[in-house]
Amino acid sequence: LAAVGHYARNDARPVTPATIYDLASLTKVIGLTTACMILVHEGRLGLDTAVQRYLPEFRGPNKERVTIRHLLTHSAGLAADLPLYDSTRTRAAALAFVDTAPLLWEPGVHFTYSDLSAIVLMQVVERVTGEPLDRFLAERVVDPLGMTSTRFVPPPSWRSRIAPTEVDTMFRHRLLIGEVHDESAARLGGVSGNAGLFSSAPDLAVFATWLLDARAGRLTPGRRPGVSSSTIAEFLRRQDIPPGSSRALGWDTPSQPSSAGTRLSEHAFGHTGYTGTSIWMDPEKDLFIILLTNRVNPTRANTKILQVRPRVADLVVNALREPDR
Repeated sequence: LAAVGHYARNDARPVTPATIYDLASLTKVIGLTTACMILVHEGRLGLDTAVQRYLPEFRGPNKERVTIRHLLTHSAGLAADLPLYDSTRTRAAALAFVDTAPLLWEPGVHFTYSDLSAIVLMQVVERVTGEPLDRFLAERVVDPLGMTSTRFVPPPSWRSRIAPTEVDTMFRHRLLIGEVHDESAARLGGVSGNAGLFSSAPDLAVFATWLLDARAGRLTPGRRPGVSSSTIAEFLRRQDIPPGSSRALGWDTPSQPSSAGTRLSEHAFGHTGYTGTSIWMDPEKDLFIILLTNRVNPTRANTKILQVRPRVADLVVNALREPDR
């Protein structure tokens, strides 16, 4: 693990491996998708079951055709997002706004990366488990893996370790430190399926090691979370929904151009986060690449991360490649 740079433009403290970052959309895979893996493994969630079976509030024309698999592949037909922070005032109102949003496309025929799909799926997980998403993940994933720097809504005692994100000029009108950057997740109280998790590189390394071991069938009996390699293989398989999409279930797979760079195998899987985060794992090479930044500090106008991510991925793979003999 290597830490480079400072906490913020106006904070000269050097970051360390223990620095905590707003994961943004890595929440979708580290949190939400992992919860779905567990529930599918336990037979409590069906990938091809209609969402309405679990969440009757998800209503509107054609919505009876939307399945859990559609939500996980961003092919449900939902819009990318809605202005929840500006259009609603409570979590309940925001969820109702999402659940009754119309489909823009028929299910399974169009890819649109959708925070709404993740918010709907979060409600499904909560309905199936009878627990809030953050509590279920703490009990079944975070605590068993010993990820002591990972949680939604970090406590004030963590503040000095958290890298600031943006000076929010639209919603909260302050520099965000330890508050979720994503406006929709903020309207939902900081706990959402699309964003909200905070974590550190060492914790994500523990998670990546577990997932690669689980995929390879290397988990010892009793090691938690316990998920079968066949379940994980299905989640990490490119689904081809709609045809040509690079998406697996929750996770993405390498495409060109991609934040994965050009050196990972076709079996790699990963995801990015808007705040400047990314994680890629390659079971064929038995490696993972974690990049945590706060590129939105002080504003989201800085898009250089789009060039940095693939370069970092290629540099890591090249550095770990065995020398020619």
